[in-house]
Amino acid sequence: MCAAIVVMVGRGSPEWPDGGGVAAQARALRAKLIDLGEEDVDVFGGVLEVLRTGQSLSPEQRDFELGRKLVAAAEVPLRIAEAAADVSELAALAASEGKPSLRPDAAAAATMAEAAVRAAAHLVDINLATLPGDGRSSRAASLSVAAEAARERALRMT
Repeated sequence: MCAAIVVMVGRGSPEWPDGGGVAAQARALRAKLIDLGEEDVDVFGGVLEVLRTGQSLSPEQRDFELGRKLVAAAEVPLRIAEAAADVSELAALAASEGKPSLRPDAAAAATMAEAAVRAAAHLVDINLATLPGDGRSSRAASLSVAAEAARERALRMT
């Protein structure tokens, strides 16, 4: 949704020379995020399958399979966080450069994008709970900080 708002601001700002390009980037990120959402359902389904049918495995096999599926399940939310962080940057740019009457919409998009990054980063941490210090958790935390900074810039523009 936040990417779609950035598309609207970019398209609705004909005097902004980069508006069309920002809209195109946001449109591509929106499509990517939709695909990632569907992929996340599929990948986490693998975790649920191990939980549901794992009784037929030895405890060691079950733990191994569950760990493997959880690590795979952490990858998709990390990619969601990366794409949503990109949306937050585009939203901050749109809040700065877009048509003045649409800048509050862009700031709202930056706020929503930050929330999406934080939610995805949380899922990365949860899925990697048995792997403290994993680099993916650090990457997700960095993306959250960057999205927060983009939101703050966007809100200052409105």
